[in-house]
Amino acid sequence: MSKYNQIYTDLLASITTERLQRGTRLPSETELMDAYQASRGTVRRAIEQLQERGFAQKIHGKGTFVLSPNPIEFQLGGIVSFRETHAALGDDVSTEVVEFSQFPLEGPLMQHIEAEAGSLITRVKRVRRIDGKRVILDINHFVADLIPGLDREIAEQSIYAFIEQTLQLQISYAQRTIEALPRGKDDQTHLDLEGQSHVIVVSNQTFLQDGRQFEYTESRHTLDKFYFSDIARR
Repeated sequence: MSKYNQIYTDLLASITTERLQRGTRLPSETELMDAYQASRGTVRRAIEQLQERGFAQKIHGKGTFVLSPNPIEFQLGGIVSFRETHAALGDDVSTEVVEFSQFPLEGPLMQHIEAEAGSLITRVKRVRRIDGKRVILDINHFVADLIPGLDREIAEQSIYAFIEQTLQLQISYAQRTIEALPRGKDDQTHLDLEGQSHVIVVSNQTFLQDGRQFEYTESRHTLDKFYFSDIARR
């Protein structure tokens, strides 16, 4: 086993067995270099892998700290609804609709939605709880003319199921960005941040098979519960 794999595996085992509990600082790079007789680059690679998979968070000037012993993997390669991931997330999962409103398309939102100014937009804010904690805030914007009949009751279940099964529309593709952003007012109100200063925001512009954009969504995640994966091909 390479030094990198040994360091990563040992730290991961300590986290998943909770020998290193959430909030605990990991050994410093220097301490790990001495313990494993490894280079700084090797140590950093192991720690970066822990961060990428959601097990640890580096705080500038303070060190790297344990986030969660069991982060949830979200795969980026497809378009799936939250309800479609329930089997992987377990039984203790729930959705709460905290806002359902309609308004004309205007202002900054026009940068994200390909529709005429003044088009009616349906906004849905939903809080996702996993194991009792509020860990995702989904802010969906739908072009009302393309998604007619959407209501709060449907939003509490699966909007994508309504689109595909009731409206008989085919969802085709999404343009996606992922970034870490400072927490906002909505995040502080609706998420259990526990002192986290940032959230991971996955933004999607989603299109029907005929090329029309029907949705713009920001899915705002707490740092301690998720990691994101994809498959890259040359």
